Amino acid sequence: MRFLVTGGAGFLGAALANRLVRSGHTVRVLDDLTTGDPNHLDPAVMFTRGDVADVPKLWTLLQGIDCVYHLAARVSVSESILYPRDYNAVNVGGTVAVMEAMRDAGVKRVVLTSSGAIYGTQTQQPVHEDLPPNPDSPYAVSKLAAEHYVRTIGTLWKIETVCLRIFNTYGPGQPLPPSHAPVIPQFLKQALNEGSVVTFGDGSQTRDFVYVDDVVDALTAAAAAQNIDREVINIASGTETRIDALLELVGHVTNQSLSPLRNNKGGGVKRLWANIGKARALLGFNPRVSLEEGLKLTIERDAQFKRTAQPRQSVRS
Repeated sequence: MRFLVTGGAGFLGAALANRLVRSGHTVRVLDDLTTGDPNHLDPAVMFTRGDVADVPKLWTLLQGIDCVYHLAARVSVSESILYPRDYNAVNVGGTVAVMEAMRDAGVKRVVLTSSGAIYGTQTQQPVHEDLPPNPDSPYAVSKLAAEHYVRTIGTLWKIETVCLRIFNTYGPGQPLPPSHAPVIPQFLKQALNEGSVVTFGDGSQTRDFVYVDDVVDALTAAAAAQNIDREVINIASGTETRIDALLELVGHVTNQSLSPLRNNKGGGVKRLWANIGKARALLGFNPRVSLEEGLKLTIERDAQFKRTAQPRQSVRS
């Protein structure tokens, strides 16, 4: 098949694009390199630098394409609170541009990467796709709006659509920006530098962490699966992990005794983990990598951790 991956030089996009070309597919990538790096792409990937809202450029890239993976987005919850207009412009405006260009080019399938953040605070856990969304940040609002645009424009123009609500993805190649850093690479870097590990909230809040290769499995399945038009599907590990338990596991795999410095402000929603029964049923999705194994693989395969890492070889039962 022939694919266009928007945001395909980013952490998840590059992992997806590389998997696709190594499986024999033709892959084009569009990325503005705000956070992406084309050096992470397989040489067989056809890379174009550009803005996802540039409809004429999209028209060119969409010629002959069978399916679009729309990953281009700003992705930080905390940053979105500071810059909501940017998040609306990229995450919502960019999505509308992609759908408009697909309509014009005659491309008939799109897979949107949405987010588990759209659920917000829910009394029922694990969260399932029929719960009413309760977004509590501009990022979450922008991803929910993107879902609605994709499904609505898809319905109007007979474009097959599937929205994957992806939870906390981690793994090798995840960037560690100086501000608004994702929790797993931040914990690993701080632990391996034998520095203080800073946590937000009291450590009892929970999340659902899913290894990047498992997410790529779901993405590739979504392009080929039948009878999933208009579906919204959770992609996660299906395991609830306390932040304190994550910190303990990071200490275990890095051979460090960690004492957190707590910033009791923030921390986000108290609990958020996913029911993945729908993904199992519709995509044959079966996450294979445990959190402990995923942390070890991240250390082993990511250059930013290799020099200082000495992970333990034993595996706890």
